[in-house]
Amino acid sequence: TWFKAGIVPGLAGLALTPYIVYKLNPPEIKDTPDAPKVAAKKIEEMGPMKKIEWMVAGTMLLTMLLWIFGDKIGMAGATAAMVGITMQMLGGVLTWQDLLSEKGAWDTLIWFAVLVAMSAQLKEFGLIGALSAKVNAGLTAMNLGWPAVFISLHVAYFLLHYLFASQTAQLAALGSAFLATMIGAGTPPILAALTIPFHTNLFGGMTHYASGQSAVFYGSGYYDMGTTFKIGGIVGVTNLLIWGIVGGFWWKIIGLY
Repeated sequence: TWFKAGIVPGLAGLALTPYIVYKLNPPEIKDTPDAPKVAAKKIEEMGPMKKIEWMVAGTMLLTMLLWIFGDKIGMAGATAAMVGITMQMLGGVLTWQDLLSEKGAWDTLIWFAVLVAMSAQLKEFGLIGALSAKVNAGLTAMNLGWPAVFISLHVAYFLLHYLFASQTAQLAALGSAFLATMIGAGTPPILAALTIPFHTNLFGGMTHYASGQSAVFYGSGYYDMGTTFKIGGIVGVTNLLIWGIVGGFWWKIIGLY
């Protein structure tokens, strides 16, 4: 059901988002006809994989498997990452100096740790719950039809992500309350239950702390904070409109409402 509901707006977003980013922030180099030849030549010069390269591949594969199946063996994702790093250090792939020199990674770690902790404290002190309750109470008091409530809550859900440093944290904090309000206003349950998690995947790049991956990309140093907020916000709103308009028509066709 989720695949059928998401495939059309998902493909539309996949087609339009790269084009919009290209127009907003065009690359300095737009034509690289010799890139395949240069890459092939470099690979040939490197020769067959060396022992240390096989070790990198092996530890990365092991780390990925531990991360995927960690829940089944009782291993947290952070522990899996530490296992991989430790094995690479013991094998001579990395040194402690190598780790210290990764300034971008340390910058991301510190920023993201602070922002995640701040988000958790906002939830613990009741701010997130109070905002959620305020939004829900206001919409209930206005006695709107379910389409208006549905759209209003999704707009609020989008804007509230500026207070969160994790998509999962927002879904856990607001998902059930917003879902209950939508259904209580008359929104078809399947439509409400599908669109909230769909929406949670649309704002991962709207700020440098919006998700784990956005923090890593920002830490790479290729763009500044102003660019992140500008392009992230435009792309986030664009995706919201794509899923709202294209998705709305598609969900009507397949009978979700």
